[in-house]
Amino acid sequence: MRTYTVSEFTADFKKILPFVQKGEKIGISYRKANKPVAMLMPFKESKVPSRKIGLLEGKAHFKEFGNGKITEEEFFIP
Repeated sequence: MRTYTVSEFTADFKKILPFVQKGEKIGISYRKANKPVAMLMPFKESKVPSRKIGLLEGKAHFKEFGNGKITEEEFFIP
Protein backbone atom coordinates (compact mmCIF):
# COMPACT_ATOMS: atom_id res chain seq x y z
CA MET A 1 0.00 0.00 0.00
CA ARG A 2 1.35 3.39 -0.96
CA THR A 3 1.06 6.15 1.62
CA TYR A 4 0.97 9.89 0.94
CA THR A 5 0.73 12.89 3.19
CA VAL A 6 -2.32 15.10 2.75
CA SER A 7 -0.28 17.73 0.89
CA GLU A 8 1.28 15.12 -1.44
CA PHE A 9 -2.11 13.54 -2.02
CA THR A 10 -3.81 16.81 -2.96
CA ALA A 11 -0.90 17.89 -5.18
CA ASP A 12 -0.61 14.54 -7.00
CA PHE A 13 -4.22 13.37 -7.06
CA LYS A 14 -4.33 12.95 -10.85
CA LYS A 15 -1.19 10.79 -10.70
CA ILE A 16 -2.47 8.72 -7.76
CA LEU A 17 -5.95 7.96 -9.13
CA PRO A 18 -4.76 5.49 -11.82
CA PHE A 19 -3.19 3.31 -9.08
CA VAL A 20 -6.56 3.17 -7.34
CA GLN A 21 -8.33 2.34 -10.59
CA LYS A 22 -5.96 -0.63 -10.98
CA GLY A 23 -7.02 -1.94 -7.56
CA GLU A 24 -4.37 -0.51 -5.27
CA LYS A 25 -5.20 0.97 -1.86
CA ILE A 26 -3.73 4.36 -0.98
CA GLY A 27 -3.06 5.44 2.61
CA ILE A 28 -3.32 9.10 3.53
CA SER A 29 -1.33 10.29 6.54
CA TYR A 30 -1.77 13.52 8.45
CA ARG A 31 0.98 15.63 9.99
CA LYS A 32 4.24 14.12 11.19
CA ALA A 33 2.75 11.01 12.81
CA ASN A 34 3.15 9.31 9.42
CA LYS A 35 0.40 6.83 10.26
CA PRO A 36 -2.46 6.50 7.80
CA VAL A 37 -5.64 8.22 8.97
CA ALA A 38 -7.64 7.49 5.83
CA MET A 39 -7.62 5.09 2.94
CA LEU A 40 -8.64 5.48 -0.68
CA MET A 41 -9.59 2.24 -2.37
CA PRO A 42 -11.37 1.14 -5.53
CA PHE A 43 -15.15 1.36 -5.51
CA LYS A 44 -16.87 -1.99 -5.84
CA GLU A 45 -20.51 -2.43 -6.62
CA SER A 46 -21.89 -4.66 -3.92
CA LYS A 47 -25.14 -6.49 -4.08
CA VAL A 48 -27.30 -6.00 -1.04
CA PRO A 49 -29.04 -9.24 -0.16
CA SER A 50 -32.77 -8.95 -0.60
CA ARG A 51 -34.93 -9.16 2.49
CA LYS A 52 -38.21 -10.92 2.65
CA ILE A 53 -40.96 -8.44 3.51
CA GLY A 54 -43.34 -9.58 6.22
CA LEU A 55 -40.95 -12.16 7.65
CA LEU A 56 -42.84 -12.26 10.96
CA GLU A 57 -46.31 -12.08 9.45
CA GLY A 58 -48.61 -14.40 11.36
CA LYS A 59 -45.97 -15.16 14.02
CA ALA A 60 -46.47 -12.16 16.29
CA HIS A 61 -49.47 -10.16 17.39
CA PHE A 62 -50.56 -7.58 19.95
CA LYS A 63 -53.77 -6.39 21.53
CA GLU A 64 -54.58 -2.84 22.38
CA PHE A 65 -56.65 -2.24 25.48
CA GLY A 66 -58.66 0.88 26.16
CA ASN A 67 -57.76 3.97 24.18
CA GLY A 68 -54.10 3.01 23.70
CA LYS A 69 -52.82 5.60 26.16
CA ILE A 70 -50.71 4.53 29.13
CA THR A 71 -49.35 6.40 32.12
CA GLU A 72 -45.66 6.82 32.85
CA GLU A 73 -45.96 4.31 35.70
CA GLU A 74 -47.40 1.69 33.34
CA PHE A 75 -44.71 2.44 30.74
CA PHE A 76 -41.81 2.05 33.16
CA ILE A 77 -42.93 -1.16 34.88
CA PRO A 78 -39.78 -3.23 35.56
